[in-house]
Amino acid sequence: MGDRLMRTNIVVAVVMVAGFLAVPDGSTLQMAWQVACGWFAAAMIVVGVRRRGVTPAAPWWLFALGVAGNASGILVEWVLTHTQTDPGFPSWADAAYLSLYPAAAGGLLLMIRRRTIQRDWSSIVDATTLTTGMGLLAWVFMIKPAAADPSIGLAGHIVSVAYPLGDVVLLAMTVRLLLSGSGHNMSFRLLSAALICFLAGDGTWALINQMVWEPGPGAHKVLADVFLSGYLLFGVAAAHPDARSLARAVAPRPIRISRPLLLALTAASLIGPGLLIVQALTHRVTDVLSIAVGCGALFLLVVTRMSQLLTQLDVQTEKARELAVTDELTGLPNRRAWNTELPRALERVRRGNRALTVAVIDVDHFKRFNDAYGHPAGDRLLKEAAAAWQEQVRTVDHLARYGGEEFVLLLPEATAEQAREIVDRMRLATPLGQTFSAGIAEWDGAETSDELTARADGALYEAKKAGRNRIAVSTPAELLTRKP
Repeated sequence: MGDRLMRTNIVVAVVMVAGFLAVPDGSTLQMAWQVACGWFAAAMIVVGVRRRGVTPAAPWWLFALGVAGNASGILVEWVLTHTQTDPGFPSWADAAYLSLYPAAAGGLLLMIRRRTIQRDWSSIVDATTLTTGMGLLAWVFMIKPAAADPSIGLAGHIVSVAYPLGDVVLLAMTVRLLLSGSGHNMSFRLLSAALICFLAGDGTWALINQMVWEPGPGAHKVLADVFLSGYLLFGVAAAHPDARSLARAVAPRPIRISRPLLLALTAASLIGPGLLIVQALTHRVTDVLSIAVGCGALFLLVVTRMSQLLTQLDVQTEKARELAVTDELTGLPNRRAWNTELPRALERVRRGNRALTVAVIDVDHFKRFNDAYGHPAGDRLLKEAAAAWQEQVRTVDHLARYGGEEFVLLLPEATAEQAREIVDRMRLATPLGQTFSAGIAEWDGAETSDELTARADGALYEAKKAGRNRIAVSTPAELLTRKP
């Protein structure tokens, strides 16, 4: 049924768009054909949403309402034209035409809120940048000329400005939805194509009005066909299977800028200077203030985006630094961090003539445990052991994973005997019924970090040789005299 619905929509849309070109211009049939296209599209939105089980359906109901309202404007205008000598501008037909904009904007807003799990500031800045550039174009070529026409009165100015302003708002929301990761959704592409049809149609009419040119029957039909295509694309978008996933929540996109987006942002940022250059070359610099304000806004948006990128770069750099010195499995410092920390600790205690002890710890029979229970269980043992041991050491102690099932512990200001008590508490806290062997070496005040670690490792070997599940201490023959 779903495939038949999609095929039906496409066939009817093609027939209605192509057939409209054969309808006599200015005839009642032409008006009825246009209204039928809009109402059919609105009905197909309702049918498509129900057949596809699209949730939430509220955005699509708003799209259907906007399409039906806009198409009804054609009927209202025809009635006014045939019942009044001059309906004037604006008329009730404009109210119907304009109903598309708040309805479609409301639908897009609901989709954006539904798809966004958390506020995505990078997408907001990018969408605002693109919209500001397009808005500047709309202001110079559409909004300002419409607002400056002295022959239409206040209400006429408001309605004339409402059309291009509505287009800019819809463009902003479409870009925002695109940046949320909707670009690969076919239903979104069809929806975007529908909105682009209305944007293109309104823009063309604005240019025609400025040129004081009345299009002939052929041009009028083609231009009207653009709006009909917009109606019918709404219906096809609702009938497409992707409509079900268009409003699903998605994770925020990466803060980095893709090449196509960078190109679009660059083009938007150059719109202001480009307009100024064109006006200067034609000796008609009439929008200096508008262009200056637009350029200032674009500059601030670019600076904001750069700040976001720099902040993200700092975060990623810090994360990379942490990953470089952190064991991925246990979350403890890794061997690289240990090789950095031990020489520093030796230098600190050397200056203060204080004690320092190192312990090397090895989980007993870890290979046997892995073979019996599997590697996932072995990983869990190491993670739980690291967490349990961390609770037994002092705040100043430094526990690290040296490699495999071997760990090292740095105990500043602790003698071998004090270190033995701490390490024994750790041994008793080892989870899953497992044990470890450990070797302890107190620094003699002269040996290097490698020599100290090697001596502790030698003591570990002695503990394992003596039967495992025990602690062996390696004490140098003579210790330097320490201050009391």
